[in-house]
Amino acid sequence: QVQLQESGPGLVKPSQTLSLTCTVSGGSILEKYYWSWIRQSPEKGLEWIGVITYSGSTYYSPSLKSRTSISRNTPKNEFSLQLSSVTPEDAATYYCARAQYSSSWYEYDYWGKGTQVTVSS
Repeated sequence: QVQLQESGPGLVKPSQTLSLTCTVSGGSILEKYYWSWIRQSPEKGLEWIGVITYSGSTYYSPSLKSRTSISRNTPKNEFSLQLSSVTPEDAATYYCARAQYSSSWYEYDYWGKGTQVTVSS
């Protein structure tokens, strides 16, 4: 059973950078999947942030690209999200997930439990 677990601070101050890590067990981030970050809030619902592929390529939501960086640490079998210049609009529950890319869409088969992030001074 593949498991993903998010970790990181639950509170970030405005203008600072949010850093989250997803640790993968039961599988390798080198397997041919798309390792994804997604967030959810009452205002926006589910919002795709971006992915890092098994080969290390990254793709980001156009609306977040300028502030987003996704990286990986293969020896630790984890991948991370950095979102800079956060505002209260970035408050959400952040999920990491595994996805396949099939016929021009992503199919998510495993999700982390999510971690709630609050943006407040």
